[in-house]
Amino acid sequence: MSVRPDPSRLTALNHGIQPWNQRPAYQTYKSPFGPKYATEPHFHGISLRQAAKYGTTAAGFGAVAGVFAIFFFAEVPRVREDIMKKVPILGSYFNVEIAPEDNPF
Repeated sequence: MSVRPDPSRLTALNHGIQPWNQRPAYQTYKSPFGPKYATEPHFHGISLRQAAKYGTTAAGFGAVAGVFAIFFFAEVPRVREDIMKKVPILGSYFNVEIAPEDNPF
């Protein structure tokens, strides 16, 4: 048993498909006594307040990751010579002196 569309609803313009519902052309009523509100501007759903919060969090994680990477690679001779010895307070800690009996040269 097939279900046929109602022929009275079919038109040549719509080819058997009902048109979409359209919004009314008038604005909805906004009471002058109600709260004054406005939508917050956003970019793809992220407002400026959320972007600042996410940016602060990302900057914190980035700083911690950078400090971790510097101290993780601090014993690599190139990093020790070029970066770690130039840090004002920690520079003397990274001066590596090899004992004469351990020096093969």
